[in-house]
Amino acid sequence: MTGFVYMMSDKPRGVVYIGVTSDLTGRVWEHKSEVHKGFTSRYEAKLLVWFELHPNIVLAIRREKSLKRYSRAWKINLIEGLNPTWLDLYERVGEIENVYMPHPNSREWLDYN
Repeated sequence: MTGFVYMMSDKPRGVVYIGVTSDLTGRVWEHKSEVHKGFTSRYEAKLLVWFELHPNIVLAIRREKSLKRYSRAWKINLIEGLNPTWLDLYERVGEIENVYMPHPNSREWLDYN
């Protein structure tokens, strides 16, 4: 089962929420529909501004935990590398291929190859 790490926001350079799921479109729909009350509903973070694909959910969870430790500025640079205008990518999920690939010298390299 593949996994996704994703970021939601309320506006360009606004609040940033990082999540992980095996069903990206379904999970983003839940955020947009406020199915669960929490961070994204409280801060109205309904725009899917960034995501990446992983070969399985375990690796996606590991990456999510790693991303949460980075600074806000680093996360904004990551978002703007894929989505410079902070458009809502929800309708374009199937058109965008953003597969995570660790650096060849990292410990994770063998997990992805």
